[in-house]
Amino acid sequence: MSSRVTFIELTGGKGHNILSASPGPNLTAHRYDEREYAAVGRARRFESTSSGDVAEAVSAEFTTRILVRRPENDSDFNGYVVVEWFNVSSGTDAAPEYTYLAPEIVRSGCAWVGVSAQYTGIEGGAGSVGMDDGDTPTRLADKDPDRYGSLRHPGDGYSYDIFGAIGGALAANHTQGHPLAGLTVRRLLAAGESQSAMALTTYVNHFANLHNVFHGILIHSRSLGALPLGEADGPADITEAYRGLPVRISNDLTVPVFVVQTETDVLTNFQYVQARQPDSSLLRVWEMAGTSHADFAQIGEYESMLGCPAPVNRGQQRFVLRSALHHLRSWVDEESEPPVADPLLVVDAGDGHRFELDQVGNARDGVRTPCVDVPTQILSGVVEDDVPRICVLFGVTTPLPPTVIADLYPDQDTYLKRYTEAADTAIEAGFVRPDDRAEVIADARIDLVADADAFR
Repeated sequence: MSSRVTFIELTGGKGHNILSASPGPNLTAHRYDEREYAAVGRARRFESTSSGDVAEAVSAEFTTRILVRRPENDSDFNGYVVVEWFNVSSGTDAAPEYTYLAPEIVRSGCAWVGVSAQYTGIEGGAGSVGMDDGDTPTRLADKDPDRYGSLRHPGDGYSYDIFGAIGGALAANHTQGHPLAGLTVRRLLAAGESQSAMALTTYVNHFANLHNVFHGILIHSRSLGALPLGEADGPADITEAYRGLPVRISNDLTVPVFVVQTETDVLTNFQYVQARQPDSSLLRVWEMAGTSHADFAQIGEYESMLGCPAPVNRGQQRFVLRSALHHLRSWVDEESEPPVADPLLVVDAGDGHRFELDQVGNARDGVRTPCVDVPTQILSGVVEDDVPRICVLFGVTTPLPPTVIADLYPDQDTYLKRYTEAADTAIEAGFVRPDDRAEVIADARIDLVADADAFR
């Protein structure tokens, strides 16, 4: 990277505005430090060429921001920095990948940096999936001028170079006052979910080799397409990522790329099923059964605010994603490749693709977790009813009738034994981390099995 980025700590005002509906690990208890910085530099905008590649057009100055959560001491740091492309689908910056990955990030000793790569995160905008409250998120500088008054974004056409430039600057952390000063940085991993995954698809195909900054990339919940290159002075048109020809990950990879997909992403209007491609020595794809684009782990106690007519998906993708991050680190270090998983079983029903379902109604094949292999609920990423867009993304959970549960499990002990065995199978297969075993087992729905006692 030729662009030099300067970091300036942001203090005062109302504090950083990256909020999560689900509480993460206690950073202080884990000896982590959290700080926010302005990132100042110059980035290039690129345009498509007739050959399908990209060419530099013009450059512009930017002042965006990053949020850093890092071990206080180098002795607690494993050398890995997870750099998340903030998601702007709500019209403001969010860090959904941190919500899923935080326990693995902290217990393994990674640093995490969230990057406001896109125009909407700094300048505001309507977003693409936000709650319909009638308000359009405004510029950060207007929300909190004392803290964010200096921030300016030149447009999404510059976002890819901004992301790469910041990544490169994070690795060069030898100066006093640098966000990662005092840490021995060995590897940088890029990560992003949903719209950010679509941006990273474009980044992998056109910029990763050009920048040569990231050692591995985690793409979580992409569509059949990719985010366009974008223009100056505005956001990229995300609708292009849902239409047109499928965009596959380039065969010209030089670093490992891990794609993790939910049921929602494979079908619905995401239609990743059309962009499926074989695994390779540098590409791994996991499709998770019983999962949705977003889920209860993201929204927690605020579920009712979504206004969805049915409970949102309560699948176990969080455990699979933590395992994916662990495997990506091992893959980058050339210790071992991630395990291979069958894709979700999809059939062409004549009027469109459908998942092949098991005897209770959960999707077959894909990455398996105990909640689908020893079921008490139907966990789906495909909402058949006409519901608001946000409810489509959050999937649905349908409890099995007590009579069905009674037929499946003669008593609570049998259920818990089978569930525990399924958890251990997932751990042995590499789809769940041993560190998460207790949390996975605590996720068992013994209460629903108890409710079926009267029907045995």
